[in-house]
Formats: sequence, C-alpha cells, structure tokens
Amino acid sequence: WVLDKLKAERERGITIDIALWKFETTKYYCTVIDAPGHRDFIKNMITGTSQADCAVLIIDSTTGGFEAGISKDGQTREHALLAFTLGVKQMICCCNKMDATTPKYSKARYDEIVKEVASYLK
Repeated sequence: WVLDKLKAERERGITIDIALWKFETTKYYCTVIDAPGHRDFIKNMITGTSQADCAVLIIDSTTGGFEAGISKDGQTREHALLAFTLGVKQMICCCNKMDATTPKYSKARYDEIVKEVASYLK
C-alpha cells in the first residue's frame, strides 16, 4: 500500500503499475520493485520482475485462496514460474493472511503450504 501511488491502486487495494523504492546499506544499494500480482496486470509484473535479482512471492494462506493460487492455472504458480523464466533464481516466500486460517495462525496450515510450495519450486 505504501508504494501504491495511483488513485486507482489506492481505491482498489491492488498494485497496477510497478513502483520503485531505493535504499542503501553500508554494503549494498537496494531497489525494491513493487510489481502487481493481479492477473489483469501481468505485463506490468513481467516488467518489474525482469529487473529483479530476487523475488518475494506473497502466498494467500486462506482456505480456497491458497488452493486456487497453487493450482495448475493459479497466480501463485504462474508468478513463481515467470520469475524463474525471467532469470530470478532466488525467491523469498511469504505466507499472507495467516490470521484468516482456522484456527488463526495455524501451524498445520503453514506446514501444508510450505510443503506444497517447496515441492513446486524444486
């Protein structure tokens, strides 16, 4: 949300275009590229991902959401594959919406997602 500058992005609660945030440490110069995850903006996602050295894959942990995302035509699967195809060989996977699992923050659900995603990414 912080990098979503377009009015439409703020209103819809989704990233539409890529946004950049740059910062430096004593060792590294970093650029965070916020790329869209929504299917309608896949071209913009490709633009951002093609410039990346590492990707952060945000995974919907909700019941039904994860299953849809990891399915054959799912967005989670598609984004992971596109990142790999575009040369991104390092990926950080983050489970989102764990507060919406039953029970909340379910370790069993987390372990299930880790197992499934790890088997796909190998």
